[in-house]
Amino acid sequence: MENKARLIVDSISENIGLCRVTVASFAAQLDFTLSELEELKVAISEAVSNSIIHGYKEESGKIEIEMGIFDGKLQIIVEDRGCGIEDIEEACQPTYTTEGRMGLGLVFIDSFMDEFKVESKLGEGTRLKMLKVPIQDKEIE
Repeated sequence: MENKARLIVDSISENIGLCRVTVASFAAQLDFTLSELEELKVAISEAVSNSIIHGYKEESGKIEIEMGIFDGKLQIIVEDRGCGIEDIEEACQPTYTTEGRMGLGLVFIDSFMDEFKVESKLGEGTRLKMLKVPIQDKEIE
């Protein structure tokens, strides 16, 4: 089965829950465990929160979430047109902190996904690409 969906939301914290539920509902088409669905929800919360807090800061903008199912895998892309990340490698380190925050969002995303990639350009925005495979399908491979 293949399927695609896209969700575009304003960069406000009230939309984090909507993004979590939408991605989890879409992902439920595959045989993810409840634990895996919870991991997806955390990853999406972190991705969207990062766009709101760090990408747009005090400004407003749009956050786009593209979801796709192909070959039994879930692909999620979260993209903003915010300020971008100056040093991606540094931002992905567990010791990285910003503005009094723990800075573990990208670390959590990476730990919950099977594949994770960050693309960013200063002044243009950030794109997070995530891939997750249901655990029972991993055992088959």
